[in-house]
Amino acid sequence: MSYSSLNSEAFYSEISESGKLWGIRDENGIPAPKTETGQRSMPFWSKKSRAEKIIHNVPAYGAFETFEISVSEFIERWLPGLENDELLVGLNWSGKNATGYDSKPNMVLKSLKLRLAG
Repeated sequence: MSYSSLNSEAFYSEISESGKLWGIRDENGIPAPKTETGQRSMPFWSKKSRAEKIIHNVPAYGAFETFEISVSEFIERWLPGLENDELLVGLNWSGKNATGYDSKPNMVLKSLKLRLAG
């Protein structure tokens, strides 16, 4: 299993347990950089410490701060908005370049619903 796959699995597991996830933002808003395929992806993390690690280790995100989102708000508001804006969801990006697994919002929703139901 790849490191990105492990981070993705941890994303679902950890937010199912805690009921919350984390994003980052600065005065210009939330980052949504282009992926290798040219589509934009907005990153989210399953633990505040994971998001803080990106802020501390990735110079491009050095001025960002974390913010908390409840799983219910993520499901009801964020995922439909990301879908409407044709953005992907970045799952627990990590490393010096803040990269990882990106998924379509509808797939994230399906995976979350399966986790929360089980």
